[in-house]
Amino acid sequence: MLEVHQFPCLSDNYGYLLHDPESEETVCIDTPDADEYLRQAGHKGWQITQIWNTHWHPDHAGGNEAIKAVTGCHVTAPAGDAGKIAWVDRTVEDGDTVSIGDRKGKVIDVGGHTMGHVAYHLAGARMAFVGDSLFALGCGRMFEGTAPQFWASLQRLKSLPGETMLYCAHEYTEANLRFALHADPDNADLAAYAEDIARLRAAGLPTVPMKLERELRTNPFLRADDPDMRARWGGGDAVATFAALRAAKDSF
Repeated sequence: MLEVHQFPCLSDNYGYLLHDPESEETVCIDTPDADEYLRQAGHKGWQITQIWNTHWHPDHAGGNEAIKAVTGCHVTAPAGDAGKIAWVDRTVEDGDTVSIGDRKGKVIDVGGHTMGHVAYHLAGARMAFVGDSLFALGCGRMFEGTAPQFWASLQRLKSLPGETMLYCAHEYTEANLRFALHADPDNADLAAYAEDIARLRAAGLPTVPMKLERELRTNPFLRADDPDMRARWGGGDAVATFAALRAAKDSF
């Protein structure tokens, strides 16, 4: 079984080390803090062999150079963002595969937060690393993309098996919850989720990873195609509703 070591870094990022005990390969999922990644790998006794970047922002790719200098690891980055990412060995785009040991992952285009943003889905392990494309009860700001592009990206994530665990890059859940309750106040599943989030945070525990099937019922951005959400927020199609939700969250 693949192992995921999750740890906080910077102000609100999560770092992830993905480890295959059979091959002894270890992948950094993004590199927000090179020193902390190297420290955590050392504590685990793992040798970093790869970096998989989701997008170009410095709190996701800023540690590439330092980690590669120490470990000689192989850097994979999205083709659409690669010009802004240091020390890239391979570029990938939608439909390509990545490997850790004998296990394969699929690259998914989730552009919208940045133009080239990708996610990495390891179907056999029932996990996906989604960067800033999707958060617990939220999604990334639309810095570079368009609403139709971002909605198409979210539909790709929505199509994954419901049991998929989604590893996002930030602990934004409490703030996202406040907006979600505003956006979708009559959602009983969301009210139950709010209680679970409160318990986790009171205990100092992370709210991610999160299960896709629960996000499908509670995340307002994934529910932009729901008739009730469309009536409340757009009255038109799913793209218009998503755009209205994203604009509202930006100023919430």
